Amino acid sequence: MTIQLREVCKTFGSYTALRNVDLDIADGEFVAILGPSGCGKTTLLRMLAGFEQPTSGEIRMDGEVVAGASSLIPPEKRRIGMVFQHFALWPHMNIHEHVRFPIRTHKKTPKAIRDNEAARIEQVLALVGLSHLAKRMPHELSGGQKQRVAIARAIAAEPSLLLMDEPLSSLDALLRMNMRREIQSVHRETGSAVVYVTHDQGEALSMADRIVVMKEGRIEQIGSPQDIYLKPETEFVAQFVSKANLVRGHWDNDMFIPEGSGSSVQWRGSEVAGYFKSNGLYPVRPDQLELGPVQDGGLVGQVANVQFQGKEFNYDIIAAGQQWEVISPVPYKLNDKVSVTIPQRELQYA
Repeated sequence: MTIQLREVCKTFGSYTALRNVDLDIADGEFVAILGPSGCGKTTLLRMLAGFEQPTSGEIRMDGEVVAGASSLIPPEKRRIGMVFQHFALWPHMNIHEHVRFPIRTHKKTPKAIRDNEAARIEQVLALVGLSHLAKRMPHELSGGQKQRVAIARAIAAEPSLLLMDEPLSSLDALLRMNMRREIQSVHRETGSAVVYVTHDQGEALSMADRIVVMKEGRIEQIGSPQDIYLKPETEFVAQFVSKANLVRGHWDNDMFIPEGSGSSVQWRGSEVAGYFKSNGLYPVRPDQLELGPVQDGGLVGQVANVQFQGKEFNYDIIAAGQQWEVISPVPYKLNDKVSVTIPQRELQYA
């Protein structure tokens, strides 16, 4: 299923949730909608599902207008599946019945699946690793198993579009990692387009083909995970996704001179977005900076805070009148003087 959103806006009274959203989603593509709470990502998902109607603009699926200011095709008439944040399982149905339900009730269920219901249920339960628990009730399941049931139910009728609203947010860290792999496997096996809403940068970067970063109802940037992480185009994307430090200074063509360094420190930045150049900023991630003994060629800084993280240390470094976050495997103590540099190998991304 291909999807097009054109100048989509949504208001609730005086509050504007979405502002002129334009987005294309290819057949079979995994798109993550990433942003903080209140940025409009869940509203966007609900409009794709058919639960909300645009105030203006239109949404097309496979070329057909499914939503506009004066028209709305309801969810049951769209070939979609949805996984909710809190599982939304029915307490009176076992796992087998949960998977069977959309096959029997969804108006867009293909005839081949309706005619081979038992085989499809077995296939879906095997895909999510729940064949041996088919008769279990929801209260007998762990959190991860419940989430697998929710995914199985969503894909049972073979939707062309799978919508996922922060499906892993209620799981613990280890289980989230395992479920990421499960979701990727389901995506590969089904070939459905996936729109995955999350506020977790790690989830978006690890699973999506493309990421849509949203802020205050608008799209800030669209790109591959690598482009979003390595080549942010705005200050918000640089800090929300890459956790980048925004170093102040000035640009001389494609060379950046950090504030307070004179001209002794210069960082190459031919690929840095125009926004940063026009605002005298240089985005640099905590893992790009390197700490060492005070020497020529680096900015002199002082350790303001240390957090031990096992294989590395998270430092707050005061340098050139600014505070930066730096990740380094080298141990330093509070108030140590250090040299802050960007190795040549890191400048190739800048």
